[in-house]
Amino acid sequence: MKILLVTDAWHPQVNGVVRCNESVVAELRKRGHDVLVIHPGMFRSVPYPLYKEIRFSLLPFRKLRRMIEKFGPDRVHISTEGPLGIAARRICVRGKREFTTAYHTHFPKYLWDHLWVPPALSWPFFRWFHGKSHRVLASSESAAAELRNRGIPRAVAWTRGIDESVFHPREKQDLGERPILLHAGRLSVEKNIRAFLNCRSEGTKVLVGDGPERAALEREFPNAVFLGWRFGEELARIYSSADVLVFPSRTDTFGMVMIEANACGTPIAAYPVHGPLDIVENGVNGEMDEELEIAISRALSVSRESCVNSSKRWSWEGAADLLLCSKP
Repeated sequence: MKILLVTDAWHPQVNGVVRCNESVVAELRKRGHDVLVIHPGMFRSVPYPLYKEIRFSLLPFRKLRRMIEKFGPDRVHISTEGPLGIAARRICVRGKREFTTAYHTHFPKYLWDHLWVPPALSWPFFRWFHGKSHRVLASSESAAAELRNRGIPRAVAWTRGIDESVFHPREKQDLGERPILLHAGRLSVEKNIRAFLNCRSEGTKVLVGDGPERAALEREFPNAVFLGWRFGEELARIYSSADVLVFPSRTDTFGMVMIEANACGTPIAAYPVHGPLDIVENGVNGEMDEELEIAISRALSVSRESCVNSSKRWSWEGAADLLLCSKP
């Protein structure tokens, strides 16, 4: 089967959307499908002002239409709501070609929290974008439920997965005075990292990742340890060495770092919001509380074996199955 993935988020970006896309593509190719990924690197583009590594394709419609017609896909999946996603949606609607879309990020909340765009103004765009989709693959059941409540009826939960050959418990390494409180991911304002770094919890705060907030955070919090990006086995060793993974974001709809940390035996501390609510079970694989310090304190006593067991429910095979499913 020929499968087309159109995405505004691809390498060299480092984020959960890219990791999800590349993992599903790898699973589909493993099954023998012919997968074409169309991404901003194939077009003239400009950097997004707030995040230079994110690029917006310029006037992609005509070239994208030619690429789609030449490939002749049996399935079209539009991963993002950016310039390429909008153009691909337009092409599919005009050509009466069936397509699916994905909802990776809680953008209406992000737009309100950081750009002061009222949800009443942003939700109509998302209803328009996803409204003609054959199926909307949301990052979690709670995200899918919100989409349905907001007038996007064909939203379903899209599972995520873990590469168990990489993410499993490993020997601990010295990262500082224990307990080790770890944050992993992009260092940007929407991740709410200051909420973590301002916690008065004892131990060493370690951050894996990079982004536009890094320089400011390093100045404000000189006692925290900033490691930059780490990947694969090196990241798995850091997960395994941490006592708690702290996930302070209030806008992520999933958070793959949480299930990867669990697979390495590390419990999660988070707010009880979209994302953590679909992953964390208090006392089983982490703790959630509106007071992040309380969540951290309680998470320290969660069984690491229980965390590993809880991670077994996630698989990329299931994610690929849902993408291939023909029923709305």
